[in-house]
Amino acid sequence: MKMYKADKDDDLYYYFNAKKEKRWLYRHRYYDAFGKRREKSKQGFKKENEAYRALLEVKTSVLNGDIKEVENENLTISEWLDIWYETNKNQWEISTCENRKLIIETIIKPLLGKIKLTKLDKVTYKRLFINELLKEYSPGSVAQYHATFKISINAAVDSEILRRNRFNKIIIPQPKKESENFYTASELREFLEAFKRYENITNYTMVELLAFTGMRRGEAMGLKWSDVDFEGLTISINRTRDANGIRSPKTKNSYRTIKVIGELITQLKVYRKWCKELMISFGKHLSEDDFIFINKSTTKPISHTVIRYAIDRVTKKENLKRITVHGLRHTHATILISKRIPVKVISDRLGNTPEMVLNTYGHSFKELEEESVEAFADALAL
Repeated sequence: MKMYKADKDDDLYYYFNAKKEKRWLYRHRYYDAFGKRREKSKQGFKKENEAYRALLEVKTSVLNGDIKEVENENLTISEWLDIWYETNKNQWEISTCENRKLIIETIIKPLLGKIKLTKLDKVTYKRLFINELLKEYSPGSVAQYHATFKISINAAVDSEILRRNRFNKIIIPQPKKESENFYTASELREFLEAFKRYENITNYTMVELLAFTGMRRGEAMGLKWSDVDFEGLTISINRTRDANGIRSPKTKNSYRTIKVIGELITQLKVYRKWCKELMISFGKHLSEDDFIFINKSTTKPISHTVIRYAIDRVTKKENLKRITVHGLRHTHATILISKRIPVKVISDRLGNTPEMVLNTYGHSFKELEEESVEAFADALAL
């Protein structure tokens, strides 16, 4: 290709393509951080001013010392995420690796992967990523995906590929009020039936346990087989587990042993048999000291984000009311309240104080109070 030097700059040229159309290009030579001679070039501009502005941006970056930004101009978000993950995965906890890999591959790459890392601006990010995700996922989930993306961008800034993180002040709408974050008994049954159709046995068993006991997610993740009394139909909560490790339960009241229904015990027996067979396939044996909920690919305890993603998937597929993982705890409580179970019994079961239960579920008790007034009036009318 024959090039002709332009008048505006020594690094600016024009040429004629195969269709005899006039096009513009730039070629700028510079030295990198190690003193090695480099060249940055780009062609295909239809107008001279477009090529000239692009050239000035490159020269400005070189003069400001932003060499890496110049060298990585064509790096896509997908390529950067791969570099970021592979570089740092050995420093992260296994659960963190699984969580971030899942978000990268199933959430970020499909929406943003092909965009140049240095070209993504805040408006485009909100339009193509945040707004699109809010159509399908809960605000809490979107906030988690956004947080992961911000961490990867901070790493790009630290690596001097980007000058700053443009996405720090993105506002995610708050999740729905807790007064809406629960299922009725019939809604719960429909949800569990759908969950059983779509999800694996680990996810289904954990969701059933959360709904049937009102446990916190961390408490369920911290359960070991020794905590289950299959004959006495009870489960004991002695610890909590999340991305930060294993800890004591949230409060003194959180240590508790609760009765459970036979349906849940039956499911746990089925799941325990599955766990034994899985462990054997890995050359291991199931121990009473093992955590109950394990990853089928590794036999390690599952990540704290697994159930949230599963709930999002199932509610989306079946067009069901969307609730959070914590919403299953609220579901358990509101169903008990609707059956006029005493506050003290409910608080003991949830690991809360009666005051906390009254404060959290005041709207449900208000409805019962109104019903009791009507019932008293009906009794007098008789």
